[in-house]
Amino acid sequence: MTTPQTDSSSNAAAAVPNERDDLGFGRVVVQSVRGRFLNRDGSANSKKYGLGAQRTAHFYLAALNVSWPAFIGWMLGILLLVNGFFAVAYTALGPDALRNTNQMGLADPFLRAFTFSVGVFTTTGTGAMYAFGSTANWLVNIESFVGPILLVAAFGIMIARLTRPRMRIGFSDSAVIAPYEGGRGLMIRIVNLQPSELSDVRARINLAWFEDFGGVRERNIHELELERDSVELFTLHWTIVHPITATSPLAGITPEKLAAAQAEFLVFVDGLEETFHTRVTTRTSYLWDEVSWDVKFASIFANGPDGMMAIDVERLSRTERLDDGATRTPAPVEHAGKR
Repeated sequence: MTTPQTDSSSNAAAAVPNERDDLGFGRVVVQSVRGRFLNRDGSANSKKYGLGAQRTAHFYLAALNVSWPAFIGWMLGILLLVNGFFAVAYTALGPDALRNTNQMGLADPFLRAFTFSVGVFTTTGTGAMYAFGSTANWLVNIESFVGPILLVAAFGIMIARLTRPRMRIGFSDSAVIAPYEGGRGLMIRIVNLQPSELSDVRARINLAWFEDFGGVRERNIHELELERDSVELFTLHWTIVHPITATSPLAGITPEKLAAAQAEFLVFVDGLEETFHTRVTTRTSYLWDEVSWDVKFASIFANGPDGMMAIDVERLSRTERLDDGATRTPAPVEHAGKR
């Protein structure tokens, strides 16, 4: 881990970037990129060219990650779209393409064709209705082939969603610089949003920002030392704290310096998901303007049954205002031992 540049010449001389602190992006990428590395949802802010559109792969990944209402909506929409296409095709063949449809009680030819199409598509049967003519029967053959394939694919994705180990962590809307043990600390609050338990949860925060070395402005990444980087039981919430001391890269930091350095805090959390007994990972990031000053996190605890601890997840990002300058001004402990 590197030491940040300060007003002290000895500290500036010691601030030699560690080539392994680039998180795998590579020094060239770290120096050339001017945007954020991670989006707030944890996805990488990057794009690869030369691989084609990869629409099927993107659709599959999106289907795994969307909410259940959206997923059901997608599947229903595809079902209606495909069956609507075949219904239009049956209708275009004329009133004689489908026989024995009068018993359905439907006067609209399209609705009769759509109902027939759903029966063929889902292999549930069409009752007394049947296709008449070579073209209509070829459509039935094609739909009988396409329908089960799409249904198997849909159920396969659904099973993958149900059996996929995942971790839903709620991150506070902003990071805060709050008072901590006579000084200041960078704090981020997280909570487990799923009913399943997490254990052996570990956290890591990296700081990416621009620094000046001998008049040369370059971007470096530092791993921040945490008050504690793991918890055995993650049943409620966890406030991840980086104490800002004299050895911290953030020693002497102010909002103006953080903005000038275009700082980004990359947060990585992984834990053991006990349902599938698998380690899962989530991540997010905070830009310099997503850091709050002169505030502290408000209490997240709520009144629960006797003998039971309880929190209100809606208070995850709630803060309390402090006196102006309470954390915008560097604390004396950040200069201890400096010359």
